[in-house]
Amino acid sequence: MNSRAVLISIVAFSAITLQLACAQDDAANQERVRRILQSAPVFDGHNDLPWVYREKFGGDVEGYDISVRAKFDTDIPRLRAGGVGAQFWSVYVPSSMSPVDAMKAQLEQIDIAKRMINRYPEAFTLAVTAADIDVAHERGRIASFIGIEGGHTIVNSLGALRSYYDLGVRYMTLTHFHGNDWADSATDLARHEGLTEFGREVVREMNRMGMIVDLSHVSPATMNDALDVTAAPVMFSHSSAMAVTKHARNVPDSVLKRVADNGGVVMVTFIPEYVNEARREWAEGLIPILKTLSTDAQWEAAEREYQEIHGTPPPATLSDVADHIDHVAEIAGHDYVGIGGDFYGATDDNLIVGLEDVSKYPDLLLELANRGWSDENLAKLAGGNMRRVIEAVEGVSSELQKVRGPSLKTIDELITPNSI
Repeated sequence: MNSRAVLISIVAFSAITLQLACAQDDAANQERVRRILQSAPVFDGHNDLPWVYREKFGGDVEGYDISVRAKFDTDIPRLRAGGVGAQFWSVYVPSSMSPVDAMKAQLEQIDIAKRMINRYPEAFTLAVTAADIDVAHERGRIASFIGIEGGHTIVNSLGALRSYYDLGVRYMTLTHFHGNDWADSATDLARHEGLTEFGREVVREMNRMGMIVDLSHVSPATMNDALDVTAAPVMFSHSSAMAVTKHARNVPDSVLKRVADNGGVVMVTFIPEYVNEARREWAEGLIPILKTLSTDAQWEAAEREYQEIHGTPPPATLSDVADHIDHVAEIAGHDYVGIGGDFYGATDDNLIVGLEDVSKYPDLLLELANRGWSDENLAKLAGGNMRRVIEAVEGVSSELQKVRGPSLKTIDELITPNSI
């Protein structure tokens, strides 16, 4: 055999050896992920299944069966396969609705979420405290929390906010597409340069009650104002890192550092334009269109028309999501990052390649394990960090309620020059 043939043989042997080693490492890490999820199941910060029920099935919880593999991205078999042990079910209401319609829809969304939870008692149990997570886990159930997506639905009323809490709501996203009368959104013109004084009172009242302040969708100024006033850890239920993808809804590094100081959590999301820069650039013109719409049918028609003009969107992948998780962990720390998939019944081009449904969380953890993440940090990401935030918010609430009763402030008496 000549020297060239020998060299080729050595290179081929080395490549095969490397492939075998990688396969062995991958198999070992798969077993690691399986073991981690048994003791530290996924706690996802945001899933819009109640909206899917509303838009696709007219709120018919009984008619759309998720005890078997269902049409869209979320059902019980795939939640089980994904290692999900706790979930914040979003009770989303479009910010394009009128105040009265928004409050009505909010109550209906809470009703849908609760009916869904009650429909499957072998799989779900309503959760309102950190301790409920343990009870659910012991019984083999998925602890089901409820989170409001959009502070416009309190219609400037702290009494309404308290009523939502009494119905079981445990976080509220301060804004959605639009700003409101007391907080600025990331995707709307600034009216207040952050929070008004009433907005600060909303945060203080949420702290007192034990409702988590969710800063996804808000402007950086609102993020910073909320962090200035809050006595409890905050969350970003479904956001990613602005330094990696320059989406307006993502979190700047300066705020990531403040979240670490605050003890909060940034839950990286699976929305393609949040995690892939080429996709964000492609979708940039969609925001002013979508923010005016209020139904899935309208959204789908608008997206079809947009694609006819702009072509097929660039894909985003599981690796993109992992890059964002790595970045949040690098800047804020491994104690302050989580997962907020934001599954909402999307199909085709609006799905992350490799994270198409709720069964795929183990694949994401495997990618991070292959990147060198420790068992401890994977467990924190999967659910430990969110659990810690809930416990801390409950502790702050307990202390505040010893010294302060329900706020009776109104937006009219707290008007400041920047809130007009």
